[in-house]
Amino acid sequence: MFNIINNRIPDSTILDLFAGSGAIGIEFLSRGCKKAYFCDKSHDAIKYVYSNLKKTKLEDNAIVINKEYDKALIDLKNLNVKFDIIFLDPPYNLNISKDAINQVLEYELLNENGIIIVETDDKEREIESLKNMDINIYDIRKYGRANLIFLTERG
Repeated sequence: MFNIINNRIPDSTILDLFAGSGAIGIEFLSRGCKKAYFCDKSHDAIKYVYSNLKKTKLEDNAIVINKEYDKALIDLKNLNVKFDIIFLDPPYNLNISKDAINQVLEYELLNENGIIIVETDDKEREIESLKNMDINIYDIRKYGRANLIFLTERG
């Protein structure tokens, strides 16, 4: 994934929604991302994010949010934060990436030319759910069980 978007990373602002351990956002920071927002509803996940940021000495460029994704997206809208890259890796069984993408678009959280990357175990389900949305799928990659779907806003 990082090789595909590497030229977009320097000086970018990213959102790692459903951050888990924070590994994806930390990788962005280590590759020159200016600011990374980490969001997860799990208190345990957030502890790992803080711990991993401290170990990597990247906490100065990180903002960690311990909330449900929909509430965090509202907060980010109210703070007028815009992102160059949004990475979504929701729990596969919840099928909520469509809702998260709808909120991102509705709240205008993407910068011009910003991208959304969705990780899923069911590419066909995700593509079907994205059909009537105001987005373009510009790349799809499969890595083992996971599929990465790269999106841009139509405009």
